Amino acid sequence: MKQHHFQVVITDCDHGSIQEEQEELDRIGVHLILAQVQEEKDLIRVSREADGLLNQYALLTRKVLENLPRCKVISRYGVGVDSVDLKAATDLGIVVANVPDYCMDEVANQTIAMLLTLIRKTAFFNQKVKSGRWDFHLGTPIYRTKGKTLGLIGCGKIGLEVAKKISGFGVEVIAFDPYLQKVEGKVELTDFDTVLKKSDFISIHCPLNESTRHLIGRKELQKMEKRPLIINTSRGPIIDETALIEALREGRISGAGLDVLEKEPPDPENPLLKMDNVILSPHVGFYSEESISELKRRTAKNVSDILMGRWPSSVVNHEVKGKTRVPLSE
Repeated sequence: MKQHHFQVVITDCDHGSIQEEQEELDRIGVHLILAQVQEEKDLIRVSREADGLLNQYALLTRKVLENLPRCKVISRYGVGVDSVDLKAATDLGIVVANVPDYCMDEVANQTIAMLLTLIRKTAFFNQKVKSGRWDFHLGTPIYRTKGKTLGLIGCGKIGLEVAKKISGFGVEVIAFDPYLQKVEGKVELTDFDTVLKKSDFISIHCPLNESTRHLIGRKELQKMEKRPLIINTSRGPIIDETALIEALREGRISGAGLDVLEKEPPDPENPLLKMDNVILSPHVGFYSEESISELKRRTAKNVSDILMGRWPSSVVNHEVKGKTRVPLSE
């Protein structure tokens, strides 16, 4: 019988097969358990003996983590780690890792697809033609894209990819990112208010945390002098949805493309569902067959790296260095 040196639990995932994870972790003798649980007590029960966790949506609270004496690593399927109590993990010596760039191309394309759909009103016209109305006047005015300004809120890897792609359309790019001093490519770093005031289009690419929750609220929407189109392919709660709906109704912004919402799926009564100048998609920006396969493999590799005593390629809680539950080499 095969000898297992470690136990690793997948708390929850919605990817169907776990073949890539199994292949990666088999190499180091892992007994892999797919738990599919989200309740606190169930997470503690299934993970108590785990050396590592792979996690998608289940909330890993301080209480859960304090009950996992053997856990050395949590690897999140994806970029955001808002499902993990990072401070608790750091206090306990647990490394939290993510996969920050597996879907750069997909999210950048989703952003630009939504933006062009709104600029050229393709979804709107598609609806009209299919309901028997062949009249371009229904969608006027439409403005030229070339020469306009896109403002990025957050200019990490995905933001930069959007900037690179959109520049082919003759669009200038400015960006606000408090964590950057300089940026590559044709992007001008500026302050938050300048992005709000000068942008014809605004696209959000920052993580969700306490400082970015409702970063775009009533006050910020009022500063948007050019009635911009707003695209959000990041996290729903970065925009105060009530304030956004109000700004759309009052015509203070021209439209919105939202791949993410404050409540997913939305309430059937959500006014955004009825607005012609709003396009919605079901948090699909990350997805392609290739990106999912890469994500699964790399999420598992973060765990195998730690269990083999190596730092993984992307650690989220850097403060854990020097107090990890397992000695690690670079």
